[in-house]
Amino acid sequence: MKELFSLQGKAAIVTGGNGGIGKGIARGFAAVGGDVVIAARNQAKINETAREIKDEFDVQVLGMQVDVRQEDQIRAMVTQVLNRFRRIDILVNNAGINIRNMPQDYLLCEWDEILNTNLRSAFLCSKAVYPSMKEVGGGKIINIGSMTSIFGGAKLAPYGTSKGGIVQLTRSLAVAWAPDNIQVNAILPGWINTDLTRQARKDLPGLNERVLGRTPIGRWGEPGDLAGAAIFLASHTSDFVTGIALPVDGGFSVMI
Repeated sequence: MKELFSLQGKAAIVTGGNGGIGKGIARGFAAVGGDVVIAARNQAKINETAREIKDEFDVQVLGMQVDVRQEDQIRAMVTQVLNRFRRIDILVNNAGINIRNMPQDYLLCEWDEILNTNLRSAFLCSKAVYPSMKEVGGGKIINIGSMTSIFGGAKLAPYGTSKGGIVQLTRSLAVAWAPDNIQVNAILPGWINTDLTRQARKDLPGLNERVLGRTPIGRWGEPGDLAGAAIFLASHTSDFVTGIALPVDGGFSVMI
Protein backbone atom coordinates (compact mmCIF):
# COMPACT_ATOMS: atom_id res chain seq x y z
CA MET A 1 0.00 0.00 0.00
CA LYS A 2 2.82 2.41 0.81
CA GLU A 3 4.15 2.06 -2.73
CA LEU A 4 0.79 3.16 -4.18
CA PHE A 5 1.31 6.63 -2.72
CA SER A 6 5.03 6.87 -3.50
CA LEU A 7 6.24 9.51 -5.94
CA GLN A 8 9.82 8.28 -6.08
CA GLY A 9 11.25 8.70 -9.55
CA LYS A 10 8.54 11.23 -10.44
CA ALA A 11 9.08 14.89 -11.35
CA ALA A 12 6.39 17.38 -10.37
CA ILE A 13 5.96 21.03 -11.38
CA VAL A 14 4.05 23.18 -8.88
CA THR A 15 3.20 26.67 -10.11
CA GLY A 16 2.95 29.21 -7.34
CA GLY A 17 4.88 26.67 -5.31
CA ASN A 18 6.86 29.13 -3.22
CA GLY A 19 4.13 29.84 -0.67
CA GLY A 20 0.69 29.00 0.65
CA ILE A 21 -1.18 26.06 -0.85
CA GLY A 22 1.47 25.47 -3.53
CA LYS A 23 4.22 25.17 -0.97
CA GLY A 24 2.12 22.82 1.15
CA ILE A 25 1.58 20.55 -1.85
CA ALA A 26 5.25 20.70 -2.91
CA ARG A 27 6.30 19.68 0.60
CA GLY A 28 3.82 16.81 0.50
CA PHE A 29 5.20 15.53 -2.79
CA ALA A 30 8.76 15.70 -1.45
CA ALA A 31 7.74 13.82 1.70
CA VAL A 32 6.76 10.80 -0.42
CA GLY A 33 9.91 10.93 -2.55
CA GLY A 34 8.94 13.15 -5.47
CA ASP A 35 11.36 15.56 -7.13
CA VAL A 36 9.85 19.02 -7.24
CA VAL A 37 10.00 22.08 -9.48
CA ILE A 38 9.02 25.31 -7.71
CA ALA A 39 7.78 27.68 -10.43
CA ALA A 40 6.81 31.18 -9.33
CA ARG A 41 7.67 34.85 -9.75
CA ASN A 42 9.32 35.89 -6.46
CA GLN A 43 12.91 34.67 -6.74
CA ALA A 44 13.77 35.18 -3.07
CA LYS A 45 10.79 33.07 -1.95
CA ILE A 46 11.58 30.47 -4.61
CA ASN A 47 15.13 30.09 -3.31
CA GLU A 48 14.00 29.89 0.31
CA THR A 49 11.34 27.27 -0.41
CA ALA A 50 13.61 25.17 -2.63
CA ARG A 51 16.36 25.17 0.00
CA GLU A 52 13.91 24.27 2.77
CA ILE A 53 12.41 21.32 0.89
CA LYS A 54 15.75 19.97 -0.28
CA ASP A 55 17.27 20.13 3.20
CA GLU A 56 14.27 18.55 4.92
CA PHE A 57 13.39 15.78 2.46
CA ASP A 58 16.62 15.14 0.50
CA VAL A 59 14.96 15.15 -2.92
CA GLN A 60 15.91 17.04 -6.05
CA VAL A 61 14.40 20.51 -6.14
CA LEU A 62 14.56 22.97 -9.02
CA GLY A 63 13.51 26.55 -8.38
CA MET A 64 12.47 28.56 -11.43
CA GLN A 65 11.34 32.15 -11.87
CA VAL A 66 8.41 31.91 -14.27
CA ASP A 67 5.53 34.22 -15.16
CA VAL A 68 2.80 31.72 -16.11
CA ARG A 69 0.91 34.45 -17.95
CA GLN A 70 3.64 34.33 -20.62
CA GLU A 71 3.54 31.36 -23.00
CA ASP A 72 7.19 31.71 -23.99
CA GLN A 73 8.26 31.48 -20.34
CA ILE A 74 6.11 28.38 -19.84
CA ARG A 75 7.72 26.70 -22.83
CA ALA A 76 11.18 27.60 -21.55
CA MET A 77 10.27 26.17 -18.14
CA VAL A 78 9.18 22.86 -19.67
CA THR A 79 12.39 22.64 -21.69
CA GLN A 80 14.53 23.29 -18.62
CA VAL A 81 12.64 20.74 -16.53
CA LEU A 82 13.04 18.09 -19.22
CA ASN A 83 16.75 18.87 -19.48
CA ARG A 84 17.08 18.37 -15.72
CA PHE A 85 14.73 15.44 -15.01
CA ARG A 86 14.16 13.95 -18.50
CA ARG A 87 10.44 13.68 -17.73
CA ILE A 88 7.42 15.50 -16.34
CA ASP A 89 4.99 13.28 -14.46
CA ILE A 90 2.90 15.74 -12.48
CA LEU A 91 1.71 19.31 -12.97
CA VAL A 92 -0.06 21.33 -10.29
CA ASN A 93 -1.68 24.47 -11.66
CA ASN A 94 -1.82 26.51 -8.48
CA ALA A 95 -0.65 30.02 -9.41
CA GLY A 96 -3.33 32.56 -8.69
CA ILE A 97 -4.16 36.12 -7.70
CA ASN A 98 -7.22 38.06 -6.60
CA ILE A 99 -8.38 41.67 -6.61
CA ARG A 100 -11.55 42.34 -4.60
CA ASN A 101 -14.08 44.82 -5.92
CA MET A 102 -17.74 45.16 -6.81
CA PRO A 103 -18.40 44.04 -10.40
CA GLN A 104 -19.21 47.53 -11.66
CA ASP A 105 -15.93 48.89 -10.30
CA TYR A 106 -13.46 46.46 -11.91
CA LEU A 107 -11.14 47.76 -14.57
CA LEU A 108 -10.85 45.60 -17.67
CA CYS A 109 -7.12 45.23 -17.03
CA GLU A 110 -7.89 43.80 -13.57
CA TRP A 111 -10.35 41.30 -15.03
CA ASP A 112 -7.79 40.23 -17.63
CA GLU A 113 -4.98 39.92 -15.09
CA ILE A 114 -7.02 37.62 -12.85
CA LEU A 115 -8.32 35.44 -15.68
CA ASN A 116 -4.89 35.23 -17.33
CA THR A 117 -3.14 34.30 -14.10
CA ASN A 118 -5.72 31.87 -12.69
CA LEU A 119 -7.27 30.20 -15.74
CA ARG A 120 -5.39 30.91 -18.96
CA SER A 121 -2.12 29.86 -17.30
CA ALA A 122 -3.58 26.49 -16.29
CA PHE A 123 -4.51 25.83 -19.91
CA LEU A 124 -1.13 26.96 -21.23
CA CYS A 125 0.87 24.95 -18.68
CA SER A 126 -1.23 21.83 -19.26
CA LYS A 127 -0.86 22.16 -23.02
CA ALA A 128 2.90 22.61 -22.63
CA VAL A 129 3.45 19.44 -20.55
CA TYR A 130 1.08 17.26 -22.57
CA PRO A 131 3.62 16.02 -25.15
CA SER A 132 6.14 14.91 -22.52
CA MET A 133 3.47 13.18 -20.42
CA LYS A 134 2.16 11.37 -23.46
CA GLU A 135 5.69 10.30 -24.39
CA VAL A 136 6.33 8.63 -21.00
CA GLY A 137 2.97 6.87 -21.05
CA GLY A 138 0.86 9.09 -18.81
CA GLY A 139 0.76 11.75 -16.17
CA LYS A 140 -1.24 13.64 -13.58
CA ILE A 141 -2.53 17.21 -13.79
CA ILE A 142 -4.03 18.80 -10.69
CA ASN A 143 -5.81 22.13 -11.02
CA ILE A 144 -6.44 24.21 -7.92
CA GLY A 145 -9.94 25.64 -7.79
CA SER A 146 -11.70 27.27 -4.86
CA MET A 147 -14.92 27.44 -2.90
CA THR A 148 -15.75 30.13 -5.47
CA SER A 149 -15.83 27.32 -8.02
CA ILE A 150 -19.12 26.48 -6.29
CA PHE A 151 -20.34 29.64 -4.54
CA GLY A 152 -20.69 33.27 -5.59
CA GLY A 153 -19.25 36.36 -3.93
CA ALA A 154 -20.17 40.00 -4.47
CA LYS A 155 -16.53 41.10 -4.67
CA LEU A 156 -15.22 38.01 -6.45
CA ALA A 157 -16.65 38.16 -9.99
CA PRO A 158 -13.42 37.62 -11.99
CA TYR A 159 -11.87 35.33 -9.37
CA GLY A 160 -15.00 33.17 -9.16
CA THR A 161 -15.24 33.11 -12.95
CA SER A 162 -11.65 31.90 -13.19
CA LYS A 163 -12.16 29.20 -10.56
CA GLY A 164 -15.43 28.03 -12.05
CA GLY A 165 -13.57 27.83 -15.35
CA ILE A 166 -10.91 25.67 -13.69
CA VAL A 167 -13.52 22.99 -13.02
CA GLN A 168 -14.76 23.01 -16.62
CA LEU A 169 -11.20 23.01 -17.98
CA THR A 170 -10.44 20.03 -15.75
CA ARG A 171 -13.39 18.07 -17.13
CA SER A 172 -12.55 18.87 -20.74
CA LEU A 173 -8.88 17.93 -20.41
CA ALA A 174 -9.79 14.77 -18.50
CA VAL A 175 -11.97 13.58 -21.37
CA ALA A 176 -9.56 14.67 -24.09
CA TRP A 177 -6.45 13.11 -22.61
CA ALA A 178 -7.84 9.96 -21.00
CA PRO A 179 -6.70 7.86 -24.02
CA ASP A 180 -3.15 9.05 -23.28
CA ASN A 181 -3.39 7.82 -19.65
CA ILE A 182 -3.30 11.39 -18.32
CA GLN A 183 -5.61 11.94 -15.37
CA VAL A 184 -6.77 15.52 -14.82
CA ASN A 185 -8.48 16.47 -11.57
CA ALA A 186 -9.16 19.55 -9.48
CA ILE A 187 -8.91 20.29 -5.79
CA LEU A 188 -11.28 22.88 -4.35
CA PRO A 189 -9.67 24.24 -1.20
CA GLY A 190 -11.88 25.63 1.51
CA TRP A 191 -10.78 28.59 3.57
CA ILE A 192 -7.05 28.04 3.92
CA ASN A 193 -4.74 30.22 6.00
CA THR A 194 -2.57 31.89 3.32
CA ASP A 195 -1.39 35.39 2.46
CA LEU A 196 -4.40 35.79 0.16
CA THR A 197 -6.95 34.84 2.80
CA ARG A 198 -5.22 36.83 5.52
CA GLN A 199 -5.73 39.87 3.30
CA ALA A 200 -9.33 38.79 2.70
CA ARG A 201 -9.97 38.88 6.44
CA LYS A 202 -8.81 42.49 6.43
CA ASP A 203 -10.88 43.41 3.38
CA LEU A 204 -14.08 41.59 4.36
CA PRO A 205 -15.29 42.37 7.90
CA GLY A 206 -16.80 39.35 9.65
CA LEU A 207 -15.25 36.83 7.24
CA ASN A 208 -13.34 35.01 9.95
CA GLU A 209 -16.47 34.51 12.04
CA ARG A 210 -18.54 33.36 9.05
CA VAL A 211 -15.92 30.83 7.99
CA LEU A 212 -15.57 29.38 11.48
CA GLY A 213 -19.34 29.28 11.91
CA ARG A 214 -19.89 27.35 8.68
CA THR A 215 -16.92 24.97 8.81
CA PRO A 216 -17.90 21.82 10.76
CA ILE A 217 -14.29 21.08 11.69
CA GLY A 218 -14.26 24.51 13.33
CA ARG A 219 -11.02 25.97 12.04
CA TRP A 220 -9.34 27.45 9.00
CA GLY A 221 -7.31 25.00 6.96
CA GLU A 222 -3.55 25.09 6.71
CA PRO A 223 -1.57 24.66 3.47
CA GLY A 224 -0.43 21.21 4.60
CA ASP A 225 -4.05 20.07 4.74
CA LEU A 226 -4.03 19.97 0.93
CA ALA A 227 -1.03 17.65 0.72
CA GLY A 228 -2.88 14.37 1.25
CA ALA A 229 -5.44 15.01 -1.47
CA ALA A 230 -2.70 16.15 -3.86
CA ILE A 231 -0.58 13.06 -3.18
CA PHE A 232 -3.63 10.86 -3.83
CA LEU A 233 -4.33 12.58 -7.15
CA ALA A 234 -0.64 12.56 -8.15
CA SER A 235 0.04 8.91 -7.35
CA HIS A 236 -0.96 5.56 -8.85
CA THR A 237 -3.71 5.32 -6.24
CA SER A 238 -5.88 7.56 -8.42
CA ASP A 239 -5.21 5.93 -11.80
CA PHE A 240 -8.96 5.35 -12.29
CA VAL A 241 -9.96 8.82 -11.08
CA THR A 242 -10.27 11.64 -13.58
CA GLY A 243 -12.38 14.75 -14.11
CA ILE A 244 -13.36 15.24 -10.47
CA ALA A 245 -13.42 18.42 -8.38
CA LEU A 246 -12.56 17.39 -4.83
CA PRO A 247 -13.44 19.79 -2.01
CA VAL A 248 -10.85 19.90 0.78
CA ASP A 249 -12.71 22.31 2.99
CA GLY A 250 -13.38 20.91 6.47
CA GLY A 251 -17.01 20.38 5.46
CA PHE A 252 -17.69 24.00 4.45
CA SER A 253 -19.42 23.07 1.18
CA VAL A 254 -21.87 20.64 2.81
CA MET A 255 -22.83 22.79 5.80
CA ILE A 256 -26.30 24.35 5.78
